Amino acid sequence: MDQKMRWDLTPLYTSFESESFHRDMEELDRLIGDMARWTEFRDPGLSPVEVMEGYLDRSNILRDHLSRLLSFASLTLSVETKNETAQAVMDRIMKKAVELRVPEVRFQRWLKEAGDLDGIISESELLKEHAFILEEMKAKAARILEDREEYLAAKLSNTGGRAWSTLQNLLTANLMVDVEGPDGTLRVPLTVARNMAHSRDRKERKAAFLGEMQAYGKIEDASAAALNAIKGEILTLSEIRGYTSPLEMTLEDSRMDRESLEAMLRAVEEALPRFRAYFRAKAKALGYEGGLQFYDLFAPVGESDKDISFDEAKELIVEKFSSFSSALSDFARRAFEENWIDAEPREGKRGGAFCSNLHPIGQSRIMANFSNSLKNVITLAHELGHAYHGHCLKDEKALNAGYPMPLAETASIFSETVVKNALLKGLGSEEKKTILESAVTGYGQIIVDIYSRYLFETELFKRREEASLSVRELKEIMAEAQKKAYGEGLDPDSLHPYMWVNKPHYYMPGRHFYNFPYTFGLLFAKGLYAEYQRQGESFVPRYDELLRATGRMSVRDVAALVGIETRDEAFWRSSLALIGEEIDTLLALM
Repeated sequence: MDQKMRWDLTPLYTSFESESFHRDMEELDRLIGDMARWTEFRDPGLSPVEVMEGYLDRSNILRDHLSRLLSFASLTLSVETKNETAQAVMDRIMKKAVELRVPEVRFQRWLKEAGDLDGIISESELLKEHAFILEEMKAKAARILEDREEYLAAKLSNTGGRAWSTLQNLLTANLMVDVEGPDGTLRVPLTVARNMAHSRDRKERKAAFLGEMQAYGKIEDASAAALNAIKGEILTLSEIRGYTSPLEMTLEDSRMDRESLEAMLRAVEEALPRFRAYFRAKAKALGYEGGLQFYDLFAPVGESDKDISFDEAKELIVEKFSSFSSALSDFARRAFEENWIDAEPREGKRGGAFCSNLHPIGQSRIMANFSNSLKNVITLAHELGHAYHGHCLKDEKALNAGYPMPLAETASIFSETVVKNALLKGLGSEEKKTILESAVTGYGQIIVDIYSRYLFETELFKRREEASLSVRELKEIMAEAQKKAYGEGLDPDSLHPYMWVNKPHYYMPGRHFYNFPYTFGLLFAKGLYAEYQRQGESFVPRYDELLRATGRMSVRDVAALVGIETRDEAFWRSSLALIGEEIDTLLALM
């Protein structure tokens, strides 16, 4: 065990048995009870300002308190999926959290009937600080069900969507893959097999891919049941709340308008041929004609892709971040030195990478599965960007620190762009090819593969309205979505029909269509980086201020802070053109 590659959760709690953890669990009950009593509105002498201030104060305290407890349990569970104590604590906390739905609904109903909201807000600095949140809550009041229905929906989610999500995490975290090699069969965790997609050995990449496909067969039925249940649940809830579709609900929750989404997707569709040409060129560089084999999507191209240790990755990221700002660089060094990152791949740990911002303690924790590659360095830079976003929001009230999905990828992609562009300066053509190829591969995932996932989820919801989908149907829909997105860029006989099993985002009960926000984040970050190149150092404080505003503005209004109109297709085309230039530069080197 390499301790420096495992995170330290003691700033939250030392253990589930600690006195502070038990004390905070008891305090949670008191805070929930206090909120419930406050929203009974029994004191007729209170002014509207006093009612709203009381609710906001209690909400901010409760949000941080609940987040601290929940984060400790969920972070523990993400790296120890069989930890029974962590799972039991998660269940207890979520059961308690259900009790908050009724007070929230009561307040929203009260807010709807409160009269002149703007006038009330003008009388209080606290209300002014939370004006956006209050206006959003009032607007959403039209979607509210009766108290008992809201309580029932929240309560049943614990034994419905969230339970199915937990099952899926367990299935993938503990799935072992048999990889055939020259020395026999190697049995490895799914996360390790997935990392083999970046191997320089094509035989190993293919063997890992074939082993992965074979392994999914062991959990396909249970995964299909989980997916059908989760999507069926949200279809029911979105309908009874009056939404036309889960997508409409997602856009509202994302503080994003459909016009912006459609403008972005039109620009993406126009850009697909450029990516397809790149995929075919990569296939040729790897020694064959036609579309790229799926297991070669992440194949490194170039001779300078050496192994990078975790310590080397740390110094590289800290150094390159300093080319943007000392604040970002110092922040990254702190994250490494204070063990905010769990980077060691191991059995029982979930796959992929994520960042959890811990607002109650002003820190973050990053989970990754580091395997000594440049791709993993960029992943760390990406997740540290998420953490820096949280850092910029740490002094905001809890209610103003929650940003929507489309803006969630802004700081992460901006940060990885800083690292990549800094690396490119002064390098020879072979080294540039290695770095550019890694970057373009990432763009291909966020533009092309994400588009396929959006198409898949759109079709999934359409069919799930009628009936549950079989494993065969899910595989067919995924394969068809990949064909539409990748076109001739991929060999049609070499697809990944099990991508719906592999990606945990499909199984997040509260986050549907968690695909297009990645594309938004990439292209928005590209636009921001272009602004940085034009403005230089004067852009840095504007960037930090933009990140601080992401919890209290709509997506479109946040973009407007730097002069970007998200409904303008020309903006999305300009960002895609910047990516196209990198593709052209890479093709010239291949």
